[in-house]
Order: sequence, then structure tokens, then C-alpha cells
Amino acid sequence: MLKIALDKIILKGSSQNKLLLQNINFTLPANNIFTILGKNGSGKTTLVKALTKLLDENYFEVNGKVFFENENLFLAANDKLNFLRRIKIKYVFQDAINCFDPLKKLGYYFSLIDCNNFETEKTLGYFRLPSRNKISSMFPYELSGGMAQRLMFVFTLIASPSLIIMDEPTSGIDVGVANLFLLKMKEFISQPGHSILMITQDIDFAVKAGGKIALLKDNSLSEFVPAESLLNEDSLNTDNLLSAYRKLL
Repeated sequence: MLKIALDKIILKGSSQNKLLLQNINFTLPANNIFTILGKNGSGKTTLVKALTKLLDENYFEVNGKVFFENENLFLAANDKLNFLRRIKIKYVFQDAINCFDPLKKLGYYFSLIDCNNFETEKTLGYFRLPSRNKISSMFPYELSGGMAQRLMFVFTLIASPSLIIMDEPTSGIDVGVANLFLLKMKEFISQPGHSILMITQDIDFAVKAGGKIALLKDNSLSEFVPAESLLNEDSLNTDNLLSAYRKLL
């Protein structure tokens, strides 16, 4: 379970600090997908990076608490944080290609994961990627942006963490692959203790993913509401989350 209670995230300035986010409070239970909607520049990526202390403390100040499996990550030692990021909490970033070391062949990343070769090949094929042997011999620059995003998701699924944090998962993929992502996401959260936190601008993908959805705007986060409640637009008034989000587009 992930429990977030962030008071403030501040961007430090030489002459003046800037408030980026405030009063971010929610709990993500196991076996759920929670989605945070927001337009570009709303602070979505800043928020999810803050959760595991990935923001540079020279430039950002984060006040609050983040509990994962009953441990406050903001008080965890660096070696414990590194363990959690490696084993328990995995990110799939929008700019996935820059998450790979350009000087290392992709086989290096397979070597970091204790994975079943059959399942690996099956998952690569599912996402329309080359075989493990072929892709292991490639450098990251040989991948397209969409391939890098799919491969990052493959590595994440193979690692089988407790929590996956997804940053704009549909940004570099077509509708067909987006549907493949959806099926794997739902399969992932069906396993005991697994959950997904997703940030996106894609409201259609968010609704299809199910779970609960909240809107990030004006430096804060709305209440999470069931995704299915957004399917019937006629039942919603002008102050609801869907209408508020569409006004931002």
C-alpha cells in the first residue's frame, strides 16, 4: 500500500522560491490502478519523482511523508531507497530511451533481472519487440521512442515489483499497443499486492484502465473518483472532474 501526505513541493530559486504542489493526500491500496490527469506543466512528473526522493534536493524542497509498506520513504536510508527502487517500486518514464545508458548494450539490463527466459521471450513478443538475443545486442540509440517505452515496460513486468509508476504511457505508442498496455496493466494488478500509479493527459486511456482518477490542477489534487463514473457524461454536471479537465485542454 502507498500512502501519500505531501504538504508542499517547492522549486528553489536564487531570489524567490516557487510553490509547485501542495496538499497532495491519497492512499493507493493494493490491486488498484490510480490515475492522475493533468496537462503539460501541471507538475505530474515532479509529483511522482518526489515520491521516492528522485528530485534533486539542490533545486527542490519536499515537505511531507510517503509511506510504502508502512515505511516512510523520506526517512529511509539511501541503500534502502535504492533497494526499493530496484526491487519493489519501478518507474516507466515517458522519455524511456534516456533511462538507458547509451554506452551499454541492452543485454546489460536483462542481466540485472532474474528472469525466466520463456516468459521474457513471450512478453517481448507480446509487445511486438525483437527476441531477447537480438535486442540484447542493440544499443539504446537503435530503438525508436515507442520501442524504448515498450521495452522499459517489459523490464518492469519481468521484475514483478509491488508498485509500478507510469509516466504518460501512451505518449510514444499507437492505439493497438496502448491496448496491449491496458491488458498487461490489468493482469499485473490482479496479482496479490500489486498496484499501479499512472500520470497522463490521455483521459480515454485513463478511463479504460479503470480504477480511480483524480485531476491535478492549480497546484493541488482533486478527490479520486471511480473511472466508470466518467463514462456517462450526461450524468455529470459542469463542475465535475471530466468537465474541469476538458476545459484545460
